[in-house]
Amino acid sequence: MHYYIFNKPTGCVTARTDAVHRTVMDYFPEELAGVLHSVGRLDKDTCGMLILTDDGDLDFRIMQPSKHVSKTYFFYAIGTMTEEKKILLEGGVPMSGTVTRPAELQMERVWRIGDLEKFMPPDRRERYMKNPEGPAFSARLTIHEGKKHEVRRMLETAGCRIFYLRRESIGRLRLDESLAPGEYRPLTEAELEMLCDDR
Repeated sequence: MHYYIFNKPTGCVTARTDAVHRTVMDYFPEELAGVLHSVGRLDKDTCGMLILTDDGDLDFRIMQPSKHVSKTYFFYAIGTMTEEKKILLEGGVPMSGTVTRPAELQMERVWRIGDLEKFMPPDRRERYMKNPEGPAFSARLTIHEGKKHEVRRMLETAGCRIFYLRRESIGRLRLDESLAPGEYRPLTEAELEMLCDDR
């Protein structure tokens, strides 16, 4: 079996092939790209930790919402974070007929929108920079399920818009900070045990 940790760049899609965008498989040699699949997904505009493997059971064991394996994301968002909004996010947000499981929000820093221009998607930068003095902030959110676009949608419920999102960990396994965007390496035995023990 093969197990890789990959630092996914923004702008590529989590798919085997795509007619328009570069895919995560384009970063791997053909002999690996033909057999690997991603454990869970990150959308085109989300970067960070992605696990790729040929172990067909791993995805189910750690990524199903019912398994409640934690995933931590760092983000920059436009808006303000109040204690009331924090309580809302941590207590569970109504979404698609259900309520998200309790989460943990860790504030990092308050910013001006203009301070974060380099982190903005190019296609939205001009729109966001019309109000460079507006409020923004950075934070980390740990969730315990995996609904589609869950982190972005949770923050939208609190009146905030994420424009940079990076997954930093799955369970106790953290992104290897020595990997540049687009780089990957095999998981060590200890890391694989750490990942599987969290299921």
